[in-house]
Order: sequence, then structure tokens, then C-alpha cells
Amino acid sequence: MSEDVFGFRYGLLRPLLVLLGLGPKYSRVVFNERLLEVRFGYGFRAEIPFSAIYNAKPEPGMISGIGVHGWRGSWLVNGSAWGLVGFDLDQRVEARVLGFPIRLLHLRMSLEKPGNFLARLSQEVRLSPRG
Repeated sequence: MSEDVFGFRYGLLRPLLVLLGLGPKYSRVVFNERLLEVRFGYGFRAEIPFSAIYNAKPEPGMISGIGVHGWRGSWLVNGSAWGLVGFDLDQRVEARVLGFPIRLLHLRMSLEKPGNFLARLSQEVRLSPRG
């Protein structure tokens, strides 16, 4: 994959996620000209303008599960408990879970190369909190 496309990290549940259509063949994070496109199979899609992203950082720690989970604007999209990064959003973005529109204020993802992703993201946005 090029440095403009990042894959999700998968763990022991990879075979199940592949069967469910949430495997690496249909899941990726892509840097486009003005936005970050996040796709986790048919389960999650978001087109996030770089201008909306702030406070991006590694987010290790406890997770609520594997797959797509969210509550009150905070969403976890992952195939593993490792390689977690997250960021906040300060404007409404187009995002969907199973085709239904959702509110997205914070996104946390498990990526194969979280450090490389954050380095690439730093070229587009300010990673620290807005003042």
C-alpha cells in the first residue's frame, strides 16, 4: 500500500470479519485531496475533511469490542485491540454505519501502521488540540 492508503489491523477475528464482508479487501483509510476517506466494508463509511480533524493521537487502552461500535458520536472501527489511533472532529461530516447516517464527533481506529498514519495526517492537519 502507498503512504496515502492505510490498512486496518486485524487480530484473531480476521476470518470472521472477512466472512462478514469487513475484511481488508473492502476496508481502508485513504488520503484524498481534501479529505480522509474511511471504509470498513459495508459496516462503516466516512468522508472527513481535513479541516474538521484535530487532536489526533495514539489511543491505546480498553476497547468495547471488534467491528464497528459507537455511542453519542464516539465511534470505534477496528479489527484488533492493537494499533489504535483516534481524533476529534469539530464539524459535521458525512458518516454511515450499515448505510444509516450517524453523528461522528470522535473516531478511533485500529491500523496496521498507526505511527505512519499519524505522520501522514500531520502533513494535512494540526494534531494538537485547538486553542
